[in-house]
Amino acid sequence: MSPNSKIPAVIISATHSGAGKTTVTRALLAALKARGLVVQPFKIGPDFIDPMYHSAIVGRPSINLDLWMMGEAGIRDVFARWSQNADVAVIEGMGALFDGANSTDEGSAAHIAKIIDVPIVVVIDVYGMTRTTAAIMDGVKSFDPEIKIAGFILNRCGYMGSEVHKNLIKNAVGDKRWRQVLSVVCSSPELEVAERHLGLITTYENPAGEDLSRLKSVAAQIDIDKIFTFSLKTRAKAKQRSASPPVLPRKARLAVARDAAFCFYYEENLTALEKAGFEIVDFSPIAGDTLPPDVDAVYIGGGYPESFAQKLADNVKLAGQLRRAATLGMPIFGECGGMIYLGRSLTCFDGKTYPMSGVLPIDFVMDPAYLQIRYIELETARDSLLGPAGTVIRAQEFHQSRVASSELSSDFYAAKTSDGHQYIDGYQYKNVVASYSHIYLNSCAGAADSFVSAAINFRTSTSRQAGDFVL
Repeated sequence: MSPNSKIPAVIISATHSGAGKTTVTRALLAALKARGLVVQPFKIGPDFIDPMYHSAIVGRPSINLDLWMMGEAGIRDVFARWSQNADVAVIEGMGALFDGANSTDEGSAAHIAKIIDVPIVVVIDVYGMTRTTAAIMDGVKSFDPEIKIAGFILNRCGYMGSEVHKNLIKNAVGDKRWRQVLSVVCSSPELEVAERHLGLITTYENPAGEDLSRLKSVAAQIDIDKIFTFSLKTRAKAKQRSASPPVLPRKARLAVARDAAFCFYYEENLTALEKAGFEIVDFSPIAGDTLPPDVDAVYIGGGYPESFAQKLADNVKLAGQLRRAATLGMPIFGECGGMIYLGRSLTCFDGKTYPMSGVLPIDFVMDPAYLQIRYIELETARDSLLGPAGTVIRAQEFHQSRVASSELSSDFYAAKTSDGHQYIDGYQYKNVVASYSHIYLNSCAGAADSFVSAAINFRTSTSRQAGDFVL
């Protein structure tokens, strides 16, 4: 049991990417939910899509635990804070168990396990394997004595018939090792989620992908009591819940673009913005929505605008509103896909070019030969909605598009990658800030408050008071 969360918790990791930790995690979440337990999911690393699937199963936001953006103290705080009102916590790892930054364990599942003192369940893909399973188990158990291995889940067992394969492995590894096997899972191709460039399709496009009935067959193979090594009741625990946080007065309204095109948001960012005083109002650009009434700021996150370029191009009224709002000085923040939509045009993989909102005179192109993945630290060059010049904030990038042409200078941020490379990046136009970076607001004390202050200033400004800007 973790001393930080005070509830049962495990990390689900694996010997390598593709071994099945996502399938096992989803099945475990479904099995715990079926017991009536309040389950808090987490995801190690900066990924946006796996948390969407977690949330679809358990009905609670899944929270990222990322060492670069949060630091060790931040990870402890986030894990404890989000776990406090749950019965059990499940953390899905990223990549392979010991693989972290720069060929070290930094930021790996093993490292996070040590930070929050949570045991690890290791998924082994045993397809086509029998006795070698023993070597893998022994190696994982002995490699880092500082981590706690709760046991192993054998995935994709059954290429010769599930019981035959299972018994062959059992005989090969011996009784002592077999007692460390917590569950055996057969192949489940029906749970595979379709992929596109840069990852899985999201729950917005794959609602049937989290139909709990499809998880039942795998969930039935998960031995919850073995995994947690102590009894979990068949009903939610009758324990004292922490008091609900007080409802804070709302100081300004923030329009957040939320749909299949713009769905990459860190829950911690949205929580920080609400805590700072924003009332968040969702809207869908691809559904033809215009800006919600009486909003004071706009946040357009990342996602897949290239997959919905025609629908975005068709929403000419929203584009006009955004251009007008930007001219009047409304705070508008765009991240990655959100920046692309704030641009003038987007040329997609098929070579077709679509008009975007036109807030920024920048043209973008999807480029299959271009891939940018990096952690970065950003320092603002000028005062902005994020705070005064010199504000430092951490972020990550993951995209397969690039700027084709721009009439604006990309000089808003002085950027430094986690491996020390320095460059300038990001755009500012009036009160608009946009870049490819997905920032982590809590890495900079006061950034969320500054965003709210900028919105309040706009609300009380002469241009805002002169009349409704909405077309």
